[in-house]
Amino acid sequence: MNEQDSAAPGTGVSTAPARRAHWPWSPRRPRIWVELVLIAVSYGVYSLIRNAAPERVDLAQEHARWVWEFQESIGLAFERSVNHAAEGVTWLIVTMNYYYATLHFVVTIAVLVWLFRRHPGRYGATRLVLFATTAVALLGYYFYPLAPPRLMEGMDFIDTALVHHTWGSLSAQDTAMASVSNQYAAMPSMHIGWSAWCGVTIAVLARPLWLKALGVLYPVATLIVIVATANHFWLDAAGGLLCLGFGYLVAWAWYRRLCYRLPRDVPPAGRGGPPAAQPS
Repeated sequence: MNEQDSAAPGTGVSTAPARRAHWPWSPRRPRIWVELVLIAVSYGVYSLIRNAAPERVDLAQEHARWVWEFQESIGLAFERSVNHAAEGVTWLIVTMNYYYATLHFVVTIAVLVWLFRRHPGRYGATRLVLFATTAVALLGYYFYPLAPPRLMEGMDFIDTALVHHTWGSLSAQDTAMASVSNQYAAMPSMHIGWSAWCGVTIAVLARPLWLKALGVLYPVATLIVIVATANHFWLDAAGGLLCLGFGYLVAWAWYRRLCYRLPRDVPPAGRGGPPAAQPS
């Protein structure tokens, strides 16, 4: 008799060991030290490769002119107007400069920690989305160097971080940060890729309505900031969203389910059986 057919007499209930109900790569409870090492190494490798990409300034300027002319041809070259308007309000543009320099990392790390603590069953798959998004962006940095608006030659974009001497500015050439960062790696925009990942994750998984609303507003605010500070064209943002779409596709192919549809929790390591599905 097959194991599938064995049953306790009179009960009709199988006594055979339960068949594995999930893939070998199904969610596992994350371990804090593993995640810290993985995130640190991954970001270090990403930064190293991104900054090692050849700047090719002439080609980056050529690409920037093409992007600007294309946006003009479809009537959506609005970056310069937004940049000049924001520069006219000092407190606003300084706030945007600090937003650009800090929240990109702070919010992303906060969402990762929240997922780790509150949604361990979804953490691995959702983290994979972020990693795949960031990895594919490296192709753009290598094969499509692009000058951000603030560095375009022959244009009157205002480099707001340089004008206001904002901390963390990549524009101030005498700072260590500027010397180690590839300033022509503007396509795609990971400020948008990461903020959209944060926003979607919060909007889908958070329970309070106000937090869901913040999730929706965060990538929108980020788009306004990257344009107002002349760090990106809106087309860079579109590239960031395409990378994010690729990230979700990779996670779906690996886990065979949308990352947010996986069980919220998983059993601790060493305990058998699939986790009970939880709706949120």
